[in-house]
Amino acid sequence: MAVHTHDDIDWADRLRSLRMAEALDAGSTRVVARRLLEGMPEGPTILDVGCGVGGMSVLFAKELASAGARIVLVDATEHLLAEARRVVSAAAEDRATVETVHADVADDGLPARLPPADLVWASRVVHHLPDQQAAIDTLARLARPDGLVAISEGGLDFTCLPWDLGIGRPGLEERLLAARGEWFAEMRAGIPGSVSMPYGWNVALQRAGLDDVDSFGVLIHHPAPGPELLREFVMERVTWLAKVAGDLLSSDDHETAAALVDPASPAFLGARQDLFLQGAKTIHCGRRS
Repeated sequence: MAVHTHDDIDWADRLRSLRMAEALDAGSTRVVARRLLEGMPEGPTILDVGCGVGGMSVLFAKELASAGARIVLVDATEHLLAEARRVVSAAAEDRATVETVHADVADDGLPARLPPADLVWASRVVHHLPDQQAAIDTLARLARPDGLVAISEGGLDFTCLPWDLGIGRPGLEERLLAARGEWFAEMRAGIPGSVSMPYGWNVALQRAGLDDVDSFGVLIHHPAPGPELLREFVMERVTWLAKVAGDLLSSDDHETAAALVDPASPAFLGARQDLFLQGAKTIHCGRRS
């Protein structure tokens, strides 16, 4: 059964793409996990809010210095939550207990259902919620005094295609990303109860009452030709970008995108050796007083 959230995206249907993205990001995001766990008390409680398929909590579990931690996975999509519990439990072994909570991050009553945390983590979930500031306010309430709140939002968009693909008009990826930007704006405007947030994520953390607000970035870079997984991910990405673009993309560009993911086409991306992945993630942090 399809499961949709505020943004009307079927995230269970995106499971394969989410897995591939997390596998490709893991080398860089492991540095993030290590940095966020620095200075944590023995046996910390970690909340992964909007955990998806659990990739970041897998890294948290592997980076734990000792046993006794508690990792609580929170998501609105039960299918993803079950997958996250499976992979995080396998990674945690005897270093942490793993729990799941099926919940909506936009629920004001969420803090009453969760333990106070030493680390609250939310990756690319807040921008899918109706009131982003209210969601960050809730994340701040989930942290215990002196607890750390960290969100992954923004950064540099991912690119993966050569500018001239030998088919269609050059610059397809730029047009796909531009159309995706228009789609995202329309998607946010269509979320029931959508509230604008006309300021940056650091300001949002400050408005939530957090102290010591700071940001840092990590580069995700897989140069060409990259592993087979990279080519599979790029094909999934092109398919999805063309799908969400809809009428925002020209018919010629749609035809080009379809040829790129068609194994019978001479332009099939899966046969290319010049695909890459490059972008950056930004992590914004603040501490509860």
